[in-house]
Amino acid sequence: MKRILALLLIHIVITLLLSGCWNRRELNELAIAVAAGVDWVDGRYRLSVQVAVPGQVAAKRSGGPQAPATLYTAEGDTIFEAARRITQISPRKIYFSHLRMFLMDEAMTREGIAKVLDLLSRDHEFRPDFYLVVTRGATAEETLKIMTTMETIPANKLYDSLQISDQVWSPSMAVTLDQLMNDLTSSGKHPVLTGLVITGNRDIGETKKNVENIYTPSHLKYSGLAVFKLDKLIGWLNEKDSRGYRLIRGDVKSSVDFIPCRNEGKVILETLRTDAKMKGRIVQSRPEMDITINIEGNIAAVECSGLDLSQPATVRDLEVEMEERLTQNLESVINKVQTEHKVDIFGFGEALRRSHPKAWKEMKEDWNDRYFPNLQTHIHVDYRIRRTGTTNDSILNDLKE
Repeated sequence: MKRILALLLIHIVITLLLSGCWNRRELNELAIAVAAGVDWVDGRYRLSVQVAVPGQVAAKRSGGPQAPATLYTAEGDTIFEAARRITQISPRKIYFSHLRMFLMDEAMTREGIAKVLDLLSRDHEFRPDFYLVVTRGATAEETLKIMTTMETIPANKLYDSLQISDQVWSPSMAVTLDQLMNDLTSSGKHPVLTGLVITGNRDIGETKKNVENIYTPSHLKYSGLAVFKLDKLIGWLNEKDSRGYRLIRGDVKSSVDFIPCRNEGKVILETLRTDAKMKGRIVQSRPEMDITINIEGNIAAVECSGLDLSQPATVRDLEVEMEERLTQNLESVINKVQTEHKVDIFGFGEALRRSHPKAWKEMKEDWNDRYFPNLQTHIHVDYRIRRTGTTNDSILNDLKE
């Protein structure tokens, strides 16, 4: 009898510990946010939230007169206040757990993004797997109004486009909240974020007319990398410099490059994989950096005549020329960042800390002001062409007048 009572008591205690559905929220009570953006307007935050319209996203009911997403905008002294103000115009509470993109305009990023990131990392509804970008030449609100093709919801287009561009076109990079927070809290590296611009006719881009024809008058396009000093935007890298930055970081998954021919045309190369290693050293009390980059690629196309790819010497000549071109480009981007931006976005400080922790402890306070602008770098590029394609001979060699 005592055993039965003991089991019954344990059962009652365990039952009391079960949470049940006391905090449940039905789907028809929530507005699913797929993208959000913050603008800095007259000393206040303007929050814009792109919300999916369930009836238009569903396969059987899509294509009606209503847009697949709607945009709610509100201002406040804090972002949290602005989010709550949106309830004045939205019939449902905004739910941020399915957020895919977070946009910040240039004014916001130049003011400083630390306060924004504190909210995003602290609020339990925000998952850290969404991408963050900086809008160029337009506010986040204007950018989120543009209608897009292929993907019904513009936020999905932005997410997928950045993801695929990060994988196959090196100037763009996908940065999540976790990655950005790690860069901000690191003492040896400053963060970068991909830029986002509106191309074409913005007025048409905000209407359904933008997606009704084969030609789309307005597009959302990723362009360049935003350079930060701590949490504030200080400048931009162009496309060429952005590619160099990502090669130095060793996170290029695939890309395209070329070598000019001696007469005319180009040899186009597809980058397959890259790997970069940095190692700091101290020479006469001054820091120096050794950078080794290994790259593998294929020949994608040959536009010049008289090139015999069946000869190993020809392939090796192309590899050497590519190594020289890349070395010059990488030296150029490092020099530009050292002279114009003067912040270590490459992570050289982190590399020095790993190899010489005692020296780094003495240098870290003056790293960006004193040591990084004068840092001497030694770049070694090893380029290997793995395949020449299905043919060694170019069709240009067979053309006759």
